[in-house]
Amino acid sequence: MHSHSTTHEAALIGLGAMGVALARAAATKGRRIIVWNRTSAKAAPLEAAGVTVAGSVAAAVAASPVVIVCVTDYPATRSLLESVELAGKTLVQLSTGTPQEARELAAWATARGARYLDGAILAVPSQIGGPHANIMTSGAPEALAAAQALLADMGAVRFAGEPPGAAAALDFGVLASLFGALLGFYHGARLMESEGLPVDVLGELMAATAPAIGEMIRIDADAIHHGRYEAPEASLEICWRSMELLGRHAREAAIDASFPGFAAAMFQRGIAAGLGQEAPAAMIKVLRAASAQKGAGR
Repeated sequence: MHSHSTTHEAALIGLGAMGVALARAAATKGRRIIVWNRTSAKAAPLEAAGVTVAGSVAAAVAASPVVIVCVTDYPATRSLLESVELAGKTLVQLSTGTPQEARELAAWATARGARYLDGAILAVPSQIGGPHANIMTSGAPEALAAAQALLADMGAVRFAGEPPGAAAALDFGVLASLFGALLGFYHGARLMESEGLPVDVLGELMAATAPAIGEMIRIDADAIHHGRYEAPEASLEICWRSMELLGRHAREAAIDASFPGFAAAMFQRGIAAGLGQEAPAAMIKVLRAASAQKGAGR
């Protein structure tokens, strides 16, 4: 073990694949960091690269003004830091959790004298330190000021505002969008196979059209933000018809039809609500109505 008498710029708690990537990115940029992990084997390669390894969570936290946590979840964070002195520290939570968990941890950390910054990493470990890693943050501006330069060595830091749950909410919004698109793509891959076409060609096409798709989503987001649902180019009904056609193809090709079936049923709810001639973004009204009914049924 190295001596902990020297001060370090940050302590990093948790050396899963993401934690190791964060530590490497910081060390590569010349940052003095101290790391701790429940099993010390994960720390050995970092120690060989000159990173200090702490013998305990308390030692790591004591050696640094900024404490970055990247573990399984929020309860794990709390149990690791329960008996550690956090007064005057900046706590940066990079574990994944819900906005409610972020609010609760912010209150817990603040009550113990720490400044709190919640973070969500929009990247896979291999992208950390590169141009495609984004780190969404939210919470105390003083915490952001204390940790920003360090986090910037790991990815592009974006601040979503003071509500501690904002970063987690944006993270979940991205995940919902991503996994919806992925499930659609997997159906598309089966569609290619059923037609005897190579799947990699569809991948190339999706990469080429990604900017246009991103722009469509941005336009829909603006429509929802401003409450404008006139449909100059495509209507909700056209989206429903497209998914009905995909469903017909699935039946003709005898492939799994669950994705187009789900999507068609969602758009069908919009048509049933009388929104067929509005922009597809009008689906938000259907989803809001479902929330209102749930609220009334409580």
